Amino acid sequence: MLKEKPVNKTNPAAHVTPAEYGRVYIETFGCQMNVSDSQVAVSVLKKKGLEVTDNIGEADVILVNTCSIRENAEKRVWGRLQVFAGEKKRRPGVIVGVIGCMAERLKSQLLDNSATVDIVAGPDAYRKLPELIEEASSGQQAINVLLSREETYADIEPVRSGKNNVTAFVSIMRGCNNFCSYCVVPFTRGRERSRAPSTILGEVRTLIENGYKEVTLLGQNVNSYRWTDSQGDEVMDFPELIEKVALLSPDLRVRFSTSHPKDISDKLLYTIAAHKNICKHIHLPVQSGSSRILKLMNRAYTRESYMERINAVKTIIPGCTVTTDIIAGFCSETEKDHQQTISLIKEAGFDFAFMFKYSERPGTPAGDKLTDDVAEEVKTRRLNEIIELQNSLSAESKKNDLGKVYKVLAESFSKKSENELFGRTSHNKSAVFPKQNYQPGDYVNVKITGHTSATLIGCPEKTLSPVL
Repeated sequence: MLKEKPVNKTNPAAHVTPAEYGRVYIETFGCQMNVSDSQVAVSVLKKKGLEVTDNIGEADVILVNTCSIRENAEKRVWGRLQVFAGEKKRRPGVIVGVIGCMAERLKSQLLDNSATVDIVAGPDAYRKLPELIEEASSGQQAINVLLSREETYADIEPVRSGKNNVTAFVSIMRGCNNFCSYCVVPFTRGRERSRAPSTILGEVRTLIENGYKEVTLLGQNVNSYRWTDSQGDEVMDFPELIEKVALLSPDLRVRFSTSHPKDISDKLLYTIAAHKNICKHIHLPVQSGSSRILKLMNRAYTRESYMERINAVKTIIPGCTVTTDIIAGFCSETEKDHQQTISLIKEAGFDFAFMFKYSERPGTPAGDKLTDDVAEEVKTRRLNEIIELQNSLSAESKKNDLGKVYKVLAESFSKKSENELFGRTSHNKSAVFPKQNYQPGDYVNVKITGHTSATLIGCPEKTLSPVL
């Protein structure tokens, strides 16, 4: 804690610097990009003298990095703000800030909650956090939700959080140009802009030097990564970038997220197939198996073109796992549309899926122009049918892994026992196995002997060649 607590709202004339606020506590909700953004925010604050704490009770500044992709994500944040309000009552002078997508989308509502929220900062305002803390210290609400066409935070080295020094996220681009009708991302994160490849490669080199064994290249749609020179000529696309990252070290595993089906090219698939250290897993959100619904969603592909891409993945990268996102009960979805989704899931044979009921987001084209007319009980029934089917496919996938040997990157100790290690295969399947003489960061050949609903169970094998 601070040696002497700075006065803020109890004395509007007071004025302190960010460093005088000592310690910052940050909670992160939502996607991997939000995790990466929190690491950027921490880096900015540490350079101004603040320390990061995992103990909310000793924090002078409490930040929550938020997600607006679904209503439940926002409800969780409103619930946390009630907890933060209690913290402010116990310790007057604590500053609370809401940052990220929810700050961008709901700035007015957050500012109306003046008893709790002191700072509202959008995803492009993290460089300004020290100034916003300084402004809030004088008793004023501080806000910056300006979206940028240039900001990529390329020059900021993220402060990696957590105890895992094995895997890391590397943001390669920000924003989105797709404007799917149900999605808030283009409105909360702005338009696409790609980061200079030299800064990406430099960040990955530093991670390798610090012992990291895996990086995940992040973007709302990594397939549309494009770096152009000052004349506007394209210099590098995503397949070329991921190849350059993979060539930095044969011991570095490379993943990426997320792909858009309309943009995943044969060039990228052949690049993945050509490099053993580019992981053989692609997350390819389909959302619906009905071309009619896909058109209403503004997804820019049909059921047929999506399946053509799935077949290309299976042909060019044999054994590659494919995971997906699915929305049940989108506007005007009929039973026929739902059954088309069911049949696509069977045809594609996904290894795993994130499955949700449609949640209308105000301010999106679907929220403004379409009617959320599928009854809640129908949404629930359709979602449960999708979940039941996908669970059976996931179980079959794990059953097929029995007896195989996978090269697993050990990431951490198992949650249940320090005598076991947890890691993932190249195919992004989780595995748990006896520690023996291995440590996090080691590659281990693991023979699969069993599985739970979510995890492969195995034993290290020193004599067998792995299935990469």
